[in-house]
Amino acid sequence: MTDARAGSDRLSSAPTEQRRQTGWVGLVAFAGMLLLMVGSFQIFEGIVALFRDEFYLVGSSGLMLPIDLTAWAWIHLLVGVIAFAAGFGMLYGQMWARVLGIVFAVISALSHLLFGAAYPIWSIIIVTVDVLIIYALTVHGREVKY
Repeated sequence: MTDARAGSDRLSSAPTEQRRQTGWVGLVAFAGMLLLMVGSFQIFEGIVALFRDEFYLVGSSGLMLPIDLTAWAWIHLLVGVIAFAAGFGMLYGQMWARVLGIVFAVISALSHLLFGAAYPIWSIIIVTVDVLIIYALTVHGREVKY
């Protein structure tokens, strides 16, 4: 006679696939916090450009793209909200947030390269932070629980 419990124990003790997490998970959490921070900066930049566009001094040559600062304000607001959502998602280990965070960081870096004539040093700082976000999410993002 066979014991039904013995068969069920064998099934339940089958090795389950577990992901091995390393210390790099902290870098991904850091990237999530950077996304929250950069998203907040983008939102503030957009609000300032909407309500006080004379704050950004643009030379006689203008921006790289001939777009009004009000349009740039809405772009910054939109990108900031998306980054903020991706930052929260990354802190919860969501795959969609990883993809959205990478896309955001690329768009943010490109927009700040184009916005560089209005605020050059700030643009360089944000592009540098965006590169760190891209690195953390592409190289070590898979180690976070999905």
